[in-house]
Formats: sequence, structure tokens, C-alpha cells
Amino acid sequence: MAPQVDVVIVIGSPMSSNSNRLREVAERFGVPAYLVDSAADLDSSWIAGRQRVGVTAGASAPDVLVRQLVERLKQLGAVSVRALHGVEENVVFPLPRGLTRSAT
Repeated sequence: MAPQVDVVIVIGSPMSSNSNRLREVAERFGVPAYLVDSAADLDSSWIAGRQRVGVTAGASAPDVLVRQLVERLKQLGAVSVRALHGVEENVVFPLPRGLTRSAT
């Protein structure tokens, strides 16, 4: 996505290595990239004058956070939203032993 946009916003925790890696990859393409926990963390100056804003999320970020960020971008003037197709992953990680409830 990075080569197709003017700035990338990554939703995810600053403690998430996955989220940080997404930001770093965009920056390696020469695209400014920012990591936010939520739509409230978006600084409007990051997107000022930008025509194409890419939004992505870390692996553990809920979809609702992505939708809220898209809504925030619309409030700030985004005219259209387009999903980019990529590889869909359906990976499920089981809880570690000791955190799962045993059937009784």
C-alpha cells in the first residue's frame, strides 16, 4: 500500500512489534507513517494537504478501531474510501495453558 499513498496511519499499540513494523515498512518506502491507538490520536496536521491516506492495523487491533479512524478521516474531509485487496489471513491463536477454562 505504501507506494500508492501519501501518508500511512497504522492503528495499533506502540508496544506491538507488528504495528511498529507496519509503520517502519511504510517509512522504508519513503512515506510518512504514524502509529495511533485510536482515531482520537490522529493529528490532523499529518494528513493536511495529502490526497491519499493509507490506513492499516496491527494484527490485534479490532476492526472497530479501523472503522472509527475512517470515520474521523471523513470528518476531516476524506471524500472517498477504497479498500485495497491483499492476502486475507484467518489465523487464530489459542490461549496459553493456564488461561483456558477446563470443561467441567
